Amino acid sequence: MKTSWRSASLVVSAVATLALTTACGQETTPPASSQNVGATAAAGDYGTAGTGLGNGAESGTAGAGAQGAATQTTPAGELSVSTNAELGQVLTDSAGLTLYRFDKDTAEPPKTNCEGDCATTWPPVPADDASAGAGVDKSQLGEVTRADGSKQLTIGGWPAYRYAKDVNAGDTKGQGVGGTWYALAPDGKKAKLADLPGLSTRKDPNLGEIVVDKNGMTVYRFMKDEAWPKPVSNCTGACLEKWPVVAPVANDDTKGVQKKGLMNFTRPDGAKQQTVNCWPIYTFAGDKAPGDTNGQGVGGTWYAVAPDGKPVGAPEKE
Repeated sequence: MKTSWRSASLVVSAVATLALTTACGQETTPPASSQNVGATAAAGDYGTAGTGLGNGAESGTAGAGAQGAATQTTPAGELSVSTNAELGQVLTDSAGLTLYRFDKDTAEPPKTNCEGDCATTWPPVPADDASAGAGVDKSQLGEVTRADGSKQLTIGGWPAYRYAKDVNAGDTKGQGVGGTWYALAPDGKKAKLADLPGLSTRKDPNLGEIVVDKNGMTVYRFMKDEAWPKPVSNCTGACLEKWPVVAPVANDDTKGVQKKGLMNFTRPDGAKQQTVNCWPIYTFAGDKAPGDTNGQGVGGTWYAVAPDGKPVGAPEKE
């Protein structure tokens, strides 16, 4: 029997909440134990320095970022440890730039496999003048001789690099690029994403407070979708290759996101999709690392999601 809004107001709080979340669709959120979050699909490398939307991050095609890379060949100076809200402890050089490691390198013995164009996008950190600052174990620092005879800094045996798209202290745009590049922890291991809820928010310097998934990836809305009287996704077929749906998230696995209208619905293909304020939400295959917002404004129809479900920066039509 369908519960009306009038009768719902007379029952316990939990039932009222259920009525609220089902008002704009068919279903409620699943329990935390059954959630399946993070449907971010890979679609190309999207790591080319400069545009953030090209191919070739592993091979290192520099594109418009080549000039930025040229400024990053200076000695590392005194290394320090920075605390990143999403990655935890990250190793940085004296200018505050994040240092990275490459999965195709080796640490025992140290060997670099990033040469040529790759080294333009991912400038090797010179070993000269590198020293251990606060929080850095001096014994972790070493060097490896590159093919051109230069000495590259190693951390825990892993050759260290900067990223051409990191231009400001604290930038971590290289994190996860190509599935092979990761910020360095002080011991040479990969800096790991902190445990995030299924949906939460972060403060973007350009967009303000926006919603992210459990991997820290930006969440988007499609302006051609519908929310009332029930959620309808108009992103189908090839569209989903670029805009993977966000799978259901439990209400108690969110932080900072408006609870009203926080629900999931069943798509025509049978897959379940999460909503914020009843609007279907997606991630963007062109975002390769937490903090990326390459999907913002694409086609004039895709926008990052505010905690209340509104599209950030979209023309005011609603």
